[in-house]
Amino acid sequence: MANFMEHKILVTGGAGYIGSHACKALAGSGYTPVVFDNLSTGHRELVKWGGFFKGDLSDKEAILSCLKKYRPAAVMHFAAYAAVGESVVNPARYYSNNVVNTLNLLDAMRSRGVDKFIFSSSCAVYGLPRSLPINEDQPLEPVNPYGRTKRMVEEILSDYSAAYGMKYASLRYFNAAGADPDGETGEAHNPETHIIPLTLAAAMGKTPFVEIFGADYKTPDGTCLRDYVHVTDLAAAHLLALKLLMKNGKNLVLNLGNGRGFSVKEVVETARLVTGKKVKAVIRARRSGDPAELVASQAMARRVLGWKPRYTRLADIIRTAWQWHRKAISLRLNDCHKP
Repeated sequence: MANFMEHKILVTGGAGYIGSHACKALAGSGYTPVVFDNLSTGHRELVKWGGFFKGDLSDKEAILSCLKKYRPAAVMHFAAYAAVGESVVNPARYYSNNVVNTLNLLDAMRSRGVDKFIFSSSCAVYGLPRSLPINEDQPLEPVNPYGRTKRMVEEILSDYSAAYGMKYASLRYFNAAGADPDGETGEAHNPETHIIPLTLAAAMGKTPFVEIFGADYKTPDGTCLRDYVHVTDLAAAHLLALKLLMKNGKNLVLNLGNGRGFSVKEVVETARLVTGKKVKAVIRARRSGDPAELVASQAMARRVLGWKPRYTRLADIIRTAWQWHRKAISLRLNDCHKP
């Protein structure tokens, strides 16, 4: 029984996009994921690989109750708000959820003796890159409240590790994309802000067009370049980080990216080819704070974790997303493109 308990992993936000893929990866590797989610943005239908505890991270007693019930060996923390634009107009919501609620979780873990933490961080901690590709040594200069909340939690983790012995892995994602190749889970945000599902919504006729913000950047085709990393590759990296953390207890801070950039126009054109549909694109003015290019160096993740993304071609990433979004209509999870 003790050995069984050691393999339980609490996954906050596990009913969401990246969290549900992480749950599938955990289950496939012999762990038992337990999802802690308030279902405000997640979907109960995506909790398929372990237990479920409905709760909110603002409720300290709920967190303690969950930890007492399941006694997890570690926590993977995906529960955060992640819309950059919204964080600018409503920063209080972001600091409350992304920072204060994470403190609630960490303090509950301390009281229950859970000392291993996998954190869903972001390339937003870097702000405007000083050089490309972006490596982990670049200064952390976030340019929006969302990025600042991620940087704050990373600083908290460093302090909690030094003072309380908390062991952590902080994984800085670039642009999560794609969906489970088996079609068991995928992306279903409301409202949707990511370019690939927005482009696929236009391909399905759910929206009349997809917007491209800025076509006058100093890039090959004038549109922003972004590093799209497949969500199952992200999940695999979380699993590797967990295993390493449980083996040697050394803290990790790593970028997770594809290692190459694709332009917004490339995304739209590739979606046209993959779907066989006409997708109308409308050029809009640049959005404030959008860097021309964001591309990860994945060298440290390769070296430390032995991690190598499987999905490096944009067409393959979009193809898995297309398969999912067509299926999600029947699951009623895809009404995510309302204005």
